[in-house]
Amino acid sequence: MSETIEHVRCLIIGSGPAGYTAAIYAARAALKPVMYQGLQPGGQLTTTTEVENYPGYPKGTQGPQMMEDFKAQAERFGTDIRWGIATKVDFKGPVHKVIIDDTKEIHADTVIIATGASAKWLGLDSEQRFNGFGVSACAVCDGFFFKGQDVAIVGAGDTAAEEATYLAKLCKKVYMIVRRSEMRASKAMQERVLKTPNIEMLWDSETKEIIGDKGVTGATIINLKTKEERTLNISGFFVAIGHTPNTQIFKGWIDMDETGYLKTTPGTSKTNIEGVFAVGDAQDKVYRQAVTAAGSGCMGALDAERYLAAKGIH
Repeated sequence: MSETIEHVRCLIIGSGPAGYTAAIYAARAALKPVMYQGLQPGGQLTTTTEVENYPGYPKGTQGPQMMEDFKAQAERFGTDIRWGIATKVDFKGPVHKVIIDDTKEIHADTVIIATGASAKWLGLDSEQRFNGFGVSACAVCDGFFFKGQDVAIVGAGDTAAEEATYLAKLCKKVYMIVRRSEMRASKAMQERVLKTPNIEMLWDSETKEIIGDKGVTGATIINLKTKEERTLNISGFFVAIGHTPNTQIFKGWIDMDETGYLKTTPGTSKTNIEGVFAVGDAQDKVYRQAVTAAGSGCMGALDAERYLAAKGIH
């Protein structure tokens, strides 16, 4: 490890809507924030083509372009945005130590964690090929583009059930692909799905292939019991098998739930470690939208600013 230790007032780990918004607020409050962008600069939105539900973009925008806009705004106020990944942390004592790329050590008065979450995928080549061209991991984000069309959704939990009923309001037909002969979702959610006339359940089934040319035109489904194959004519394929928060390096330091989402004091971005704040999808498994992530990023920066003021750290 290099012997040079850098001291910063506000370190932001991660660069999606939450991280960039935290940077805008922190920079304008003269906290001189330093941001490390992480593995996926711009976060999950960089894998989304069309974004139509973010306020202020009446004609919609492309996900990657939107993140470039956020980044430019953060830089305009003086955020020091860098390439690099936080690989280790040491949060014992008043100095928050963060190791970047296993080589550089940063001591931060405040840390804002905005590492986000990653959607779980089925692992098909065709799924990645059509990601953003008919394949999506967010029905609330992308369902509107499939109005009046036939779509499929994979998953059996509460999120999948919720997204299936959401899609059913917009789409002509929704095929719900479930690996077992029952769902994991709560009884209330299961009932809602089973009572929705345009949702067709495909039990004991899994996806063999997603078919298409420039976009999705169908999917080959195999019944695990009968080994029968069936081709669905669909234009949208939604994956709702969960998300993994990118929080592994904080294990043992920051309180988290059983799936790895960071816990914050309700109504704040505060974690169990003084001076460390968590924002965006790393701590939000309920809403997971760009606009809610941005809102929590604002909270993180304001909480960090107030923490520094209360401690008299200049």
